[in-house]
Amino acid sequence: MNKWIFFGLIIGNLFFVSWATASQPKGNILILGDSLSAGYGINIAQSWPVLLQEKVESQQLNVKVHNASISGQTSAEGLAQIDQLLLISQPKLVILELGANDGLRGLSIPAMQDNLQKIISKSQQSGAKVLLVGIKTPANYGKRYGNMFETSFKTLAKNHDIPLVPFMLEPLFGAKDKYVQKDGLHPNALAQPILLDHLWTYIKPQI
Repeated sequence: MNKWIFFGLIIGNLFFVSWATASQPKGNILILGDSLSAGYGINIAQSWPVLLQEKVESQQLNVKVHNASISGQTSAEGLAQIDQLLLISQPKLVILELGANDGLRGLSIPAMQDNLQKIISKSQQSGAKVLLVGIKTPANYGKRYGNMFETSFKTLAKNHDIPLVPFMLEPLFGAKDKYVQKDGLHPNALAQPILLDHLWTYIKPQI
């Protein structure tokens, strides 16, 4: 083979490898959540995780968002899936938004905290950062249960030295009728950009 042709092939292959490497996401985000992140009751394209992917692309951040959120999912179900999800998505950041269904079902708070603790530990052991997203129980569940529920997220964040979004739905209060679906629980499509703006304050420093 002519040495110039051979040289050209090498340069071409190097260019292809460099292009392919550059085109691969430098960091994956895994969202492990429930209906609040699964786009319940709205077009999935309007959900905040999809808007997050659009946002990182608009800012030319080489990040791929993997949304593994399932409506109705509990912390125990998230724990059962985390090993496989970490293996598949290989995230640099795990956004952990679970616990709401544990609270709505009145499940054991210590059990929920233990499940979330194990998810956080497994995520960190895989090399990923973790952003914990807190939620609150409705007022009719009682002040004592509500305080214990809220405190569990703060304790987890402190024990694992990870950032915490104290209350995911905080920016929606004050205009709840405008931003919440008829069930009184789930954010509507209008609320999704607001939720993303709220969460982005915590997400951006992690990526």
